[in-house]
Amino acid sequence: MSTPLDSALSQAALLIGDISRISRVVLSGRRRNFSPKFERITIRPVKLKDEIKYQVVESDGRQDFTKNLNLADLKINEYLNAGYANILIEMIEGTYSLRITKKGEALVHEDKVKRDQNLEHDKKKTRLLEASDPFLKEVGISDEKGVIKPSRQDKYLQVEEFLRILAPAIDTAISAGHLNKPSKEQPLKLVDLGCGNAYLTIAAHQYLNSVHIPTHVVGIDIRPQSLEHNKRIADKLGLSKTLEFRAESIADNSVTECDVAIALHACDTATDDAIAWAVSRGAKLLLIAPCCHHDLQTQIVKSPEPWSLLTRYGLVKERLGDLLTDSLRAQILKLKGYRTEIIEFIASDHTPRNLMIRAIFTGANPGSEELQKYKNLCEMWGIEPALANKIEL
Repeated sequence: MSTPLDSALSQAALLIGDISRISRVVLSGRRRNFSPKFERITIRPVKLKDEIKYQVVESDGRQDFTKNLNLADLKINEYLNAGYANILIEMIEGTYSLRITKKGEALVHEDKVKRDQNLEHDKKKTRLLEASDPFLKEVGISDEKGVIKPSRQDKYLQVEEFLRILAPAIDTAISAGHLNKPSKEQPLKLVDLGCGNAYLTIAAHQYLNSVHIPTHVVGIDIRPQSLEHNKRIADKLGLSKTLEFRAESIADNSVTECDVAIALHACDTATDDAIAWAVSRGAKLLLIAPCCHHDLQTQIVKSPEPWSLLTRYGLVKERLGDLLTDSLRAQILKLKGYRTEIIEFIASDHTPRNLMIRAIFTGANPGSEELQKYKNLCEMWGIEPALANKIEL
């Protein structure tokens, strides 16, 4: 919900100042017209010689700088006002998430998901999916000893970062009542649309079941070779009862029920097929990482002035087309009753396709003004998103 920025920052400072409650604080993203010195700052409590201090890790994207501080030396307000757009405060009794928009507005989200407070100084990095998981060994990310292979670190990081988005999204949706609490009789139904070799499909299955969320996962990919490959792994690991694969198209597959839909790097309008299918099946949570935006790029023939200053350059025009495509996708979802966000999936040094649309169905009526904004943008650029032909607005 929207909150006065000063009030939201004051609340964040108050929460961070109570070291007995916090588990982790993450500052990331860049606010408009700000240039923070570091790409990301992580703060957590640690115990040093029977005294609890704040461990601050400042990362510039290449190197981490670590220091341990008392509350008096922490300078909380300096960190909070350094220009970060996203402020995440994880506490033992819940989460306080603050996002500062381009207009300088504060959007606050809170949940009651409980977590532990780990005070170890030399903290072993918490992994949502252990490197020794049989699945990671089977697909060659880990070796036989359960150690991540140096050549597969990027793939493992992608798996971990995806789970770090999926896990709180599902927890929040369940706690808010947007998703029914899963049970053995009615497990969470997750569908991966365009699953490929199913790294993230199986990772989601393994993680959710490891935290006792009964889950049935279906991976959809039109290629028969993917079906054969993925089914072999599921069978070998003994997962076939709760993990299945089908060689079908995204737009016309045989799955009839879906709670959570994911589509990661489905090419061009295949992403639109995935979104439209998920909406038609009543999916409550969508995690969509688009790829290869060609549709609107080819439609942009004449740019409204003064935008021709950008579109005269091919690379800039291409990236602008990407942004228009995904902004309109997010707006269409909003018009269908979803609360939508566009977030970073994984750092850009790992993949340039690092944007994700996260949408949770709330049933909220966005009003005629939001529909008009959508129409105005399409009319201004003379474009018609592929998704608009697949979803009735």
